[in-house]
Amino acid sequence: MVAGPPPVKLCTPEVLRCIRSVIRETHTPSWLRTVPSEFGSPRAGTLKADEWRTMTTVYLPLALVSMWGEGTSHRSSSTASRLRCILDHTMALVSAVRLACSRSTTMTRAEAYRSYMATWVRQLQELHPDIKHRPNGHMSLHIYNFLVLFGPVRSWWCFPFERLIGQLQRLPSNHKFGKLIRCASYLLPLMLN
Repeated sequence: MVAGPPPVKLCTPEVLRCIRSVIRETHTPSWLRTVPSEFGSPRAGTLKADEWRTMTTVYLPLALVSMWGEGTSHRSSSTASRLRCILDHTMALVSAVRLACSRSTTMTRAEAYRSYMATWVRQLQELHPDIKHRPNGHMSLHIYNFLVLFGPVRSWWCFPFERLIGQLQRLPSNHKFGKLIRCASYLLPLMLN
């Protein structure tokens, strides 16, 4: 068995510092959900799906291109080459997410989405041999079918419901119905008659 290139550590303190710097220094439109500036630390908490989308399509590409893109310097040419392959692989995923999340879709966009996702799934095992395939990779290829059948992902995604559930979970509750609920449950049938 021939050994491949030695693994390159990707999530280093330097990478996290760069990502956090990009989050703090990037000016974004007010309608774009932001992510915690301390991304990656326990105090930043867990990102919601919508925040992951923003992280993936805005902040992460800026950080990774500035660190691993054309013209950056590294310890060795093999490390530079490996990081560039990983950057290209990551950008295939970013491109697929951007296409899937656009406000409109066409057959050309759906096919481009499928192509980027197929490239990402295929190269995952090559670039990261220690990572095992999961059903999510396979399922992501089926989003193409949903883009063709149902149109843009924005028309059927669940981010608004996720936000509403989060707000409801934060409401104080003692798990007892209050007077207002009892009154409404009594008056509602009378008003409907």
